[in-house]
Amino acid sequence: MRTVVDLTRCQGYAQCVFLAPDVFELHGEEGLLYATAVPGDQEERVRQAAAACPVQAILLGEEVSTGAR
Repeated sequence: MRTVVDLTRCQGYAQCVFLAPDVFELHGEEGLLYATAVPGDQEERVRQAAAACPVQAILLGEEVSTGAR
């Protein structure tokens, strides 16, 4: 699973940090750091974090694989 956070939309409520601290981290008072590639054991926590985001700033998607040409 891949995660993208729309940082222009994020308001720093930090619900994601509470629900998935291994993936999301506050840097300072408003800066959010996050892992774009979600470890398999964290997927459910990240889904919960995305659902809990008051401004719906967290987007989830499947891992994109690229084949060799």
